Amino acid sequence: MTRMRREATVRRMLERSPPHVPPELHADAARRGARILRRRTLARRAMWLLLLAVTVAFVVWALTVRPWVEPPSETTPPLTGW
Repeated sequence: MTRMRREATVRRMLERSPPHVPPELHADAARRGARILRRRTLARRAMWLLLLAVTVAFVVWALTVRPWVEPPSETTPPLTGW
C-alpha cells in the first residue's frame, strides 16, 4: 500500500460521521468499573489480612519454638556426682 493510498484511506475514515453509541453503554461501563474497583479493594484487603495472619502466626511459632536457641547436646551424658 503506497503512502498516497494510505492517506486517502485515512481521510475517508476521518470524513465519515462517528458511529452511534447506545445510550445504556455509559451506565453499563460505570457499573462494571465500580464492580471491578470493589473487587480489587476486597482482594487488597484480603491480602493484607492474610499477610497479617501469617506474620502473627510466625511470631507466635518463633516465640514458642525458639529456633535460634541451640538444642542441648544428647551425645554425652551430663557429668553429675563428681
